[in-house]
Amino acid sequence: MMQKPVPAVLEGAEVRLEPLSMDHLDGLCAVGLDPELWQWIPTPVRNPDEMQAYVQDALDEQRRGISMPFATLLKSNRQVVGCTRYANMSLKDSRVEIGWTWIGKPWQRSAVNTEAKYLMLRHAFEVMGCERVELKTDALNERSRNAIQRIGAKQEGIFRKHMMTHTGRVRDTVYFSIILEEWPDVKSRLESRLSSSS
Repeated sequence: MMQKPVPAVLEGAEVRLEPLSMDHLDGLCAVGLDPELWQWIPTPVRNPDEMQAYVQDALDEQRRGISMPFATLLKSNRQVVGCTRYANMSLKDSRVEIGWTWIGKPWQRSAVNTEAKYLMLRHAFEVMGCERVELKTDALNERSRNAIQRIGAKQEGIFRKHMMTHTGRVRDTVYFSIILEEWPDVKSRLESRLSSSS
């Protein structure tokens, strides 16, 4: 049975995930206003006011018990490099989604995303008691699809005409998941990847 999530700090060798707060706003603005970061996100963040609204929305969802957002920081110097969250949480179904993830360009294709996903998956399965973790992305976002598959998630299907984007394009959404029985193998592969990248 999934436990009610409690905001927690998740820390690895390179990455520190802190419960998101308005204290992170300046750091998020410093790395997160690049239009390319929001190309595949239905609602873009283009200026500090929109970033503040983005953080406020995440905190509102946390108060309603459906999300648990994090700021992604480098452990070494506590620099904010991105944001992520548990979302669409369902206690009765022991299910959570990992999403709303973005990382500033200088830290893309580094160990940051892999370790952040590892920390969140480990916490979801081993602390929260999840049976299933979902991930999803725009069907056109090949980089994201490949990254999700590299961490060990299985593609389940495509929700056609699933979501309206800010440009008016109707997006198809690809769904992936990792279930509890798969976690030991996924964990082992991720730990092996992280140890070889350090």
